[in-house]
Amino acid sequence: MSIVSRLVLPLRVLLVMVFLGLLVAQVMSFPGEFLFTREEGPRMDPWRWPMLLFFELEAVCLQVVIVCIWRLLTLVQRGRIFTPASLRWVDVIMWAFVSAWLLLAVMAGSLISYIYFTPELRDPGLPAVLIGITLIGAVLVLLIVVLRDLLRQATSLQTDMEGVI
Repeated sequence: MSIVSRLVLPLRVLLVMVFLGLLVAQVMSFPGEFLFTREEGPRMDPWRWPMLLFFELEAVCLQVVIVCIWRLLTLVQRGRIFTPASLRWVDVIMWAFVSAWLLLAVMAGSLISYIYFTPELRDPGLPAVLIGITLIGAVLVLLIVVLRDLLRQATSLQTDMEGVI
């Protein structure tokens, strides 16, 4: 039994836990945080609904990724990871990451422009954090694209090898 085969079950347990945690956050935490607290004052009041929608959609993107990883683990267990079926799941993961990153970039840009483009001087901490998170998201998106291409190449090699044998 390979190490990958031994890691599938613990990984699935963790995926279920993360999925359920996201579900609880979507139903209870996010609405509670953005709709029922007014500690930030009236200046942030117009952002309650956009922030709720943003976090809900980001959570959905992560849940889609979790489902795709589950399906890829099934293919790993069956020894069919280097097939066109795996490429479809990796494509969905890639587009989920792209969607999440685009949402992040739009939200970060909107918040920065709303809060910080005023004549007053403000602390640059929040824009720096938002820009940093957006750049990290871009790195993740590009990493997924590279890994997808590596899987495509490995699948092509596997198919070629099967044709030779």
